[in-house]
Amino acid sequence: MAGKGRSVVQEKDMNEYGDGVAWIRGSMIGKGGFGCVYLATLRNPRSKYSCLPPVMAVKSAEVSVSGSIQKEREVLSNLKGCCNIIRCFGEETTVGDNGVMVYNLLLEYGSGGTLADRIKKSGGDGLPEFEVRVYAKSILRGLNYIHGNGYVHCDLKPDNILLVRNAAREGSGEFRAKIGDFGLAKRAKQSKKRKLEAYWRGTPMYLSPEAVIDNVQDAPCDVWALGCIVLEMLTGKPPWDGNKELKAEEVLSKIGAGHELPKIPNGISKEARDFLKGCFVRKSMYRLTSEMLLNHPFVEGLDDDDAVAEMEDVEDLNKIESIASVSDSDDELSCGLLPGEWGDASEDDSFYYWSDEDVDDEEDEIVSISAEGEEESEGDEIKDVMGSSSADAGLDQSNEMSKQISSQSLPKRQQHYPFSLTIPAGI
Repeated sequence: MAGKGRSVVQEKDMNEYGDGVAWIRGSMIGKGGFGCVYLATLRNPRSKYSCLPPVMAVKSAEVSVSGSIQKEREVLSNLKGCCNIIRCFGEETTVGDNGVMVYNLLLEYGSGGTLADRIKKSGGDGLPEFEVRVYAKSILRGLNYIHGNGYVHCDLKPDNILLVRNAAREGSGEFRAKIGDFGLAKRAKQSKKRKLEAYWRGTPMYLSPEAVIDNVQDAPCDVWALGCIVLEMLTGKPPWDGNKELKAEEVLSKIGAGHELPKIPNGISKEARDFLKGCFVRKSMYRLTSEMLLNHPFVEGLDDDDAVAEMEDVEDLNKIESIASVSDSDDELSCGLLPGEWGDASEDDSFYYWSDEDVDDEEDEIVSISAEGEEESEGDEIKDVMGSSSADAGLDQSNEMSKQISSQSLPKRQQHYPFSLTIPAGI
């Protein structure tokens, strides 16, 4: 009876939101504060003229509350061309049976589910380290592309990492990790006015110290969140006190006032421990960047097409491969929401605090990053980054403190991973 009841509810939801011109709405596969996600299939999957894949994920919400999804569409349109970011095939408005107008975002379908699902299936034991390495490098590639284009994700967590069949090895049954859900993403460089915003975005469990204490969220925040994800993959447990559930307030207290760091277990490789230490540096200016971490021994040696072998419980429907994406000019319908309405809805299980200044002209958000390249970077000279640290960074001090990179002043965000660096005391 219970299963029959769920089917009735799902059918009702599908009828409420309606179908697209070229696609039919299927069952609900996800739900959050932003709206709902449905599986969708083409009306005519054999058509030679369709620019859409046979199977898609459609993220939908009523037009009046679709600000978060529309913002996601804007971000994805500026992040096209990276195979480690979920692809967007366009947008469309539909009309449900009750006459409600619905905004729909057509996205690549992650047939392997989310990384959170994969971790949960490990039964609390964590994933094999090779699998963790492959996923970590996929996420790093996507993250480096996001940061290189002037954006910060702000809500990186296992639930927002999707596992997509590896198209580069057709028929291999392998999956790669792709970053999704950009509803809370923002520009990395903002005006001085916006730097005073009194809020942070994201999920408490994955927030960095500077986000909790100073409400500052730039590229280093995503690197901290990546460390939390890698730790969770290795252990099968959340990064903060995985053996017991903590309330959001308790987690924030540990990160902020408590000056604590996630505990790195002993039963992992030296490379994995060193990778995590590079992510869990409390002072953001000394935290390794995504570009530097791509050269770390933990992920070094993996090919661009490396993926993880097929997992259990993947539906046969998901064997269908995606095809060419829709360009911005292809049959896209706009629902006409004003920029000031963006962000009214946030991701479920995420926090998004807005200040009054968020309704200011969105042009502040779209300022060219190159125009701000004249600003001084944090720390003109970086003596050390990784090899050892003070107690606050949770790393052992070593005699390498006297070894500095060189007398040259290197821009902090352009350095490659140094393999014998130290962090000055007091970080």
